[in-house]
Amino acid sequence: MDSNRNAHNRVVEQPIHRSKLRAKLGRAYYGMLRRTLWVTMRRRFAKTKAGPLPCVEFCHRTPLLRKLKDVDMQYQYNKIQNLNIAAPKLDGIVLHPGEVFSYWRLIGRPGARRGYVPGMVLRNGLVTAGVGGGLCQMSNLIFWMTLHTPLTVVERHRHGYDVFPDSNRTQPFGSGATCFYPHGDLMIRNDTDRDYQLTVRVGEEFLFGEWRSSSPSGLQYKVVEKNHEMKSQYWGGYTRHNEIHRQCYDADGNFLNEEFVVGNSAIMMYSPFLSESTSQAAE
Repeated sequence: MDSNRNAHNRVVEQPIHRSKLRAKLGRAYYGMLRRTLWVTMRRRFAKTKAGPLPCVEFCHRTPLLRKLKDVDMQYQYNKIQNLNIAAPKLDGIVLHPGEVFSYWRLIGRPGARRGYVPGMVLRNGLVTAGVGGGLCQMSNLIFWMTLHTPLTVVERHRHGYDVFPDSNRTQPFGSGATCFYPHGDLMIRNDTDRDYQLTVRVGEEFLFGEWRSSSPSGLQYKVVEKNHEMKSQYWGGYTRHNEIHRQCYDADGNFLNEEFVVGNSAIMMYSPFLSESTSQAAE
């Protein structure tokens, strides 16, 4: 898992807004590095599909539509179209022992020529529209499910901004994985001795996912949040911090160990002292 315990660093610098030219050059540079990585690691990446493996290790679903304050619902309808294009690229992929799952290498560039439409994206703490927007819901789902399996997350990113309050949140803050093509990838490695398989499906109301395996692991996992804090920064804003840990149990429910997963720090884009009615209006 990601060993960067940046939740211990409670001082967050004020964000610097880059020029459009610098941002474009940065995307080109890091995009080149990512494509080079894909070439050098090509023999290690998962690429085969198969019928459903027999054992369900973990399954989860997330709602496709949510009311978000000041966000056009059309972006969420467009998100569903984008998910419907991307899901078949991932559904059924088998992760053999030693192989690595790469989210973007399997999906490819989410461009308009491939049928993707503008969906909601977060950029510099602001909600805006971008072609292919909304695919983070898929990467969030896959990351959350992976935390409940023996698979190893080798690359994961999250937004540097916390945009929406916690009303009706069912998972800890920072337990998702954002994605931005091509260099903001989600990569997962199979360090076990059996095959794993990802299945994803876009339903009418929910996005569904499963990690399946060729034989049961005999393990159970629980994801817990620790050291959560909202902090006032010297430059006037508020930031939020926590740590995500994973607890492992045997088939009888006996505790085996606890593993640090990731530390999160984000700049809050809302008041940390919202009233209940205001918080609910953001959903």
